[in-house]
Amino acid sequence: MTTSIFPPQQAEQDERSLREDLAAAYRLLALFDMTDLVYTHLSVRLPGPGHTFLVNPYGLLFEEITASSLVVVDADGLPKQPTSWPVNPAGFVIHSAVHRSRPDAACVMHTHTLAGMTVAAQQHGILPLNQINAEFHGRVGFHPYEGIAADDNLSERERLVRDLGDNIGLILQNHGLLTVGISVAQAFYRTYYLEQACRIQISAQATGAPLHLPSEDKLLRTRAQFESDPDQGQLVWRALRRKLDREQPDYIR
Repeated sequence: MTTSIFPPQQAEQDERSLREDLAAAYRLLALFDMTDLVYTHLSVRLPGPGHTFLVNPYGLLFEEITASSLVVVDADGLPKQPTSWPVNPAGFVIHSAVHRSRPDAACVMHTHTLAGMTVAAQQHGILPLNQINAEFHGRVGFHPYEGIAADDNLSERERLVRDLGDNIGLILQNHGLLTVGISVAQAFYRTYYLEQACRIQISAQATGAPLHLPSEDKLLRTRAQFESDPDQGQLVWRALRRKLDREQPDYIR
Protein backbone atom coordinates (compact mmCIF):
# COMPACT_ATOMS: atom_id res chain seq x y z
CA MET A 1 0.00 0.00 0.00
CA THR A 2 1.26 3.48 -0.84
CA THR A 3 2.12 6.05 1.78
CA SER A 4 -0.64 8.58 2.30
CA ILE A 5 0.17 11.99 0.86
CA PHE A 6 -2.62 13.90 2.53
CA PRO A 7 -1.40 17.03 4.35
CA PRO A 8 -2.23 17.54 8.02
CA GLN A 9 -5.94 17.97 8.73
CA GLN A 10 -7.08 21.48 8.00
CA ALA A 11 -9.11 23.58 10.43
CA GLU A 12 -12.60 22.14 10.76
CA GLN A 13 -15.26 24.06 8.86
CA ASP A 14 -18.78 24.68 10.17
CA GLU A 15 -21.83 23.34 8.36
CA ARG A 16 -22.64 26.61 6.63
CA SER A 17 -19.21 26.98 5.04
CA LEU A 18 -19.24 23.31 4.00
CA ARG A 19 -22.64 23.82 2.38
CA GLU A 20 -21.34 26.77 0.39
CA ASP A 21 -18.20 24.92 -0.67
CA LEU A 22 -20.10 21.80 -1.77
CA ALA A 23 -22.75 23.81 -3.62
CA ALA A 24 -19.93 25.64 -5.40
CA ALA A 25 -18.37 22.32 -6.42
CA TYR A 26 -21.66 21.13 -7.93
CA ARG A 27 -22.02 24.37 -9.90
CA LEU A 28 -18.43 24.15 -11.12
CA LEU A 29 -18.83 20.58 -12.37
CA ALA A 30 -21.82 21.80 -14.36
CA LEU A 31 -19.84 24.78 -15.63
CA PHE A 32 -16.98 22.56 -16.81
CA ASP A 33 -19.31 20.01 -18.45
CA MET A 34 -18.52 17.23 -16.00
CA THR A 35 -22.04 16.15 -15.05
CA ASP A 36 -24.32 13.22 -15.87
CA LEU A 37 -27.70 15.00 -15.69
CA VAL A 38 -29.03 14.32 -12.15
CA TYR A 39 -26.74 11.35 -11.49
CA THR A 40 -23.44 11.02 -9.58
CA HIS A 41 -22.71 12.62 -6.23
CA LEU A 42 -20.34 14.81 -4.31
CA SER A 43 -20.39 14.47 -0.55
CA VAL A 44 -18.67 16.04 2.43
CA ARG A 45 -18.50 14.93 6.06
CA LEU A 46 -20.09 17.22 8.63
CA PRO A 47 -18.28 17.99 11.89
CA GLY A 48 -19.39 16.38 15.11
CA PRO A 49 -20.43 12.86 16.15
CA GLY A 50 -22.81 10.58 14.28
CA HIS A 51 -21.19 10.25 10.85
CA THR A 52 -23.37 12.62 8.88
CA PHE A 53 -22.75 14.03 5.43
CA LEU A 54 -24.05 16.56 2.95
CA VAL A 55 -25.17 15.29 -0.46
CA ASN A 56 -27.29 16.53 -3.34
CA PRO A 57 -31.06 16.05 -3.41
CA TYR A 58 -31.94 13.46 -6.03
CA GLY A 59 -33.48 15.01 -9.14
CA LEU A 60 -31.82 18.43 -9.21
CA LEU A 61 -29.39 19.29 -11.98
CA PHE A 62 -25.98 20.28 -10.64
CA GLU A 63 -26.53 23.80 -11.97
CA GLU A 64 -29.57 24.05 -9.67
CA ILE A 65 -27.83 23.06 -6.44
CA THR A 66 -27.70 25.67 -3.69
CA ALA A 67 -26.19 25.58 -0.22
CA SER A 68 -29.61 25.26 1.41
CA SER A 69 -30.83 22.51 -0.94
CA LEU A 70 -28.10 20.08 0.14
CA VAL A 71 -29.41 17.29 2.37
CA VAL A 72 -27.89 15.89 5.57
CA VAL A 73 -27.72 12.09 5.40
CA ASP A 74 -26.36 9.38 7.65
CA ALA A 75 -23.74 6.79 6.70
CA ASP A 76 -26.41 4.75 4.90
CA GLY A 77 -27.54 7.70 2.81
CA LEU A 78 -30.82 8.18 4.69
CA PRO A 79 -32.01 11.77 5.29
CA LYS A 80 -31.41 13.20 8.74
CA GLN A 81 -33.41 16.37 8.06
CA PRO A 82 -36.82 17.19 6.60
CA THR A 83 -36.57 17.48 2.81
CA SER A 84 -39.07 17.86 -0.01
CA TRP A 85 -36.66 16.18 -2.40
CA PRO A 86 -35.82 12.46 -2.45
CA VAL A 87 -32.34 11.19 -1.67
CA ASN A 88 -30.90 8.21 -3.52
CA PRO A 89 -29.42 5.89 -0.85
CA ALA A 90 -28.12 3.48 -3.50
CA GLY A 91 -26.17 6.33 -5.07
CA PHE A 92 -24.44 6.93 -1.74
CA VAL A 93 -23.08 3.37 -1.49
CA ILE A 94 -19.71 4.28 -2.97
CA HIS A 95 -19.43 7.42 -0.85
CA SER A 96 -20.38 5.74 2.41
CA ALA A 97 -17.77 3.03 1.87
CA VAL A 98 -15.00 5.58 1.35
CA HIS A 99 -16.08 7.94 4.13
CA ARG A 100 -16.27 5.07 6.62
CA SER A 101 -12.85 3.68 5.79
CA ARG A 102 -10.83 6.86 5.20
CA PRO A 103 -10.92 9.42 8.01
CA ASP A 104 -8.90 11.73 5.76
CA ALA A 105 -11.53 11.51 3.00
CA ALA A 106 -13.72 14.33 4.25
CA CYS A 107 -14.92 14.95 0.70
CA VAL A 108 -15.65 12.33 -1.96
CA MET A 109 -16.43 13.18 -5.60
CA HIS A 110 -17.69 10.68 -8.18
CA THR A 111 -18.14 11.57 -11.85
CA HIS A 112 -19.38 10.01 -15.10
CA THR A 113 -17.59 12.17 -17.66
CA LEU A 114 -16.98 11.23 -21.28
CA ALA A 115 -13.20 11.36 -20.85
CA GLY A 116 -13.28 9.59 -17.49
CA MET A 117 -15.52 6.80 -18.75
CA THR A 118 -13.38 6.43 -21.88
CA VAL A 119 -10.24 5.87 -19.81
CA ALA A 120 -12.23 3.61 -17.46
CA ALA A 121 -12.94 1.41 -20.49
CA GLN A 122 -9.21 0.95 -21.09
CA GLN A 123 -7.19 -1.73 -19.33
CA HIS A 124 -4.13 0.33 -18.42
CA GLY A 125 -5.69 3.27 -16.56
CA ILE A 126 -3.99 6.67 -16.57
CA LEU A 127 -0.96 6.84 -18.83
CA PRO A 128 1.84 9.30 -17.85
CA LEU A 129 1.60 11.28 -21.08
CA ASN A 130 1.80 14.79 -19.66
CA GLN A 131 2.92 16.75 -16.63
CA ILE A 132 -0.67 16.79 -15.40
CA ASN A 133 -0.94 13.01 -15.73
CA ALA A 134 2.32 12.63 -13.80
CA GLU A 135 0.67 14.13 -10.72
CA PHE A 136 -1.48 10.98 -10.53
CA HIS A 137 1.28 8.49 -11.31
CA GLY A 138 0.89 5.57 -8.90
CA ARG A 139 -1.80 7.43 -6.93
CA VAL A 140 -4.94 6.19 -8.69
CA GLY A 141 -6.41 2.78 -7.87
CA PHE A 142 -8.45 0.54 -10.15
CA HIS A 143 -11.75 -1.14 -9.22
CA PRO A 144 -13.11 -3.89 -11.52
CA TYR A 145 -16.67 -3.49 -12.74
CA GLU A 146 -19.38 -5.25 -10.69
CA GLY A 147 -22.52 -3.67 -12.10
CA ILE A 148 -24.42 -0.65 -10.81
CA ALA A 149 -23.22 0.21 -7.30
CA ALA A 150 -26.33 -0.33 -5.20
CA ASP A 151 -27.32 -1.22 -1.66
CA ASP A 152 -28.12 -4.81 -2.70
CA ASN A 153 -24.39 -5.47 -3.15
CA LEU A 154 -22.93 -4.14 0.07
CA SER A 155 -20.00 -6.55 -0.11
CA GLU A 156 -18.67 -4.45 -3.00
CA ARG A 157 -17.91 -1.73 -0.46
CA GLU A 158 -15.08 -3.81 0.99
CA ARG A 159 -13.54 -4.42 -2.41
CA LEU A 160 -13.92 -0.78 -3.42
CA VAL A 161 -12.16 0.36 -0.24
CA ARG A 162 -9.42 -2.22 -0.84
CA ASP A 163 -8.87 -1.01 -4.40
CA LEU A 164 -8.80 2.65 -3.37
CA GLY A 165 -6.28 1.94 -0.61
CA ASP A 166 -4.85 5.30 0.43
CA ASN A 167 -4.68 6.63 -3.11
CA ILE A 168 -6.07 10.04 -4.04
CA GLY A 169 -8.27 8.70 -6.81
CA LEU A 170 -9.89 5.59 -8.22
CA ILE A 171 -10.84 4.45 -11.71
CA LEU A 172 -14.10 2.52 -11.58
CA GLN A 173 -13.76 0.17 -14.55
CA ASN A 174 -16.44 0.69 -17.25
CA HIS A 175 -17.99 3.27 -14.94
CA GLY A 176 -16.20 6.50 -14.08
CA LEU A 177 -13.85 8.30 -11.72
CA LEU A 178 -13.65 8.98 -7.98
CA THR A 179 -11.44 11.34 -5.99
CA VAL A 180 -11.06 12.12 -2.30
CA GLY A 181 -9.70 15.05 -0.30
CA ILE A 182 -9.47 16.50 3.17
CA SER A 183 -11.61 19.40 1.94
CA VAL A 184 -13.99 20.24 -0.89
CA ALA A 185 -11.26 22.43 -2.35
CA GLN A 186 -8.70 19.62 -2.46
CA ALA A 187 -11.15 17.04 -3.80
CA PHE A 188 -12.34 19.40 -6.52
CA TYR A 189 -8.75 20.19 -7.55
CA ARG A 190 -8.07 16.48 -7.90
CA THR A 191 -11.33 15.86 -9.74
CA TYR A 192 -10.65 18.64 -12.23
CA TYR A 193 -7.10 17.58 -12.97
CA LEU A 194 -7.85 13.86 -13.07
CA GLU A 195 -10.45 14.73 -15.69
CA GLN A 196 -7.85 16.78 -17.56
CA ALA A 197 -5.45 13.83 -17.42
CA CYS A 198 -8.12 11.65 -19.03
CA ARG A 199 -8.84 14.25 -21.72
CA ILE A 200 -5.14 14.55 -22.53
CA GLN A 201 -4.85 10.79 -22.77
CA ILE A 202 -7.70 10.21 -25.19
CA SER A 203 -6.67 13.25 -27.24
CA ALA A 204 -3.10 11.95 -27.56
CA GLN A 205 -4.31 8.46 -28.40
CA ALA A 206 -6.64 9.85 -31.08
CA THR A 207 -3.70 11.29 -33.05
CA GLY A 208 -2.47 7.80 -33.81
CA ALA A 209 1.12 8.99 -33.36
CA PRO A 210 3.55 7.01 -31.19
CA LEU A 211 3.23 8.00 -27.54
CA HIS A 212 6.19 9.05 -25.41
CA LEU A 213 6.19 8.02 -21.76
CA PRO A 214 8.73 9.70 -19.45
CA SER A 215 11.07 7.48 -17.44
CA GLU A 216 9.99 6.24 -14.02
CA ASP A 217 12.51 8.45 -12.20
CA LYS A 218 11.26 11.55 -14.03
CA LEU A 219 7.67 10.66 -13.20
CA LEU A 220 8.41 10.15 -9.51
CA ARG A 221 10.35 13.42 -9.36
CA THR A 222 7.47 15.31 -10.99
CA ARG A 223 4.91 13.72 -8.69
CA ALA A 224 7.01 14.64 -5.66
CA GLN A 225 7.14 18.23 -6.88
CA PHE A 226 3.33 18.32 -6.99
CA GLU A 227 3.04 16.68 -3.58
CA SER A 228 5.43 19.17 -1.97
CA ASP A 229 3.15 22.10 -2.82
CA PRO A 230 1.45 23.14 0.46
CA ASP A 231 -1.37 24.90 -1.38
CA GLN A 232 -3.28 21.67 -2.22
CA GLY A 233 -5.71 23.47 -4.53
CA GLN A 234 -6.64 26.34 -2.22
CA LEU A 235 -5.43 29.08 -4.58
CA VAL A 236 -7.45 27.66 -7.46
CA TRP A 237 -10.46 27.16 -5.22
CA ARG A 238 -10.53 30.77 -4.05
CA ALA A 239 -10.34 31.93 -7.68
CA LEU A 240 -13.20 29.64 -8.68
CA ARG A 241 -15.34 30.80 -5.76
CA ARG A 242 -14.80 34.40 -6.89
CA LYS A 243 -15.90 33.41 -10.39
CA LEU A 244 -19.12 31.90 -9.01
CA ASP A 245 -19.69 34.92 -6.79
CA ARG A 246 -19.65 37.08 -9.93
CA GLU A 247 -21.56 34.82 -12.29
CA GLN A 248 -23.82 32.56 -10.18
CA PRO A 249 -24.18 34.24 -6.78
CA ASP A 250 -27.35 32.28 -5.99
CA TYR A 251 -25.30 29.12 -5.24
CA ILE A 252 -24.88 30.28 -1.62
CA ARG A 253 -28.63 30.74 -1.19
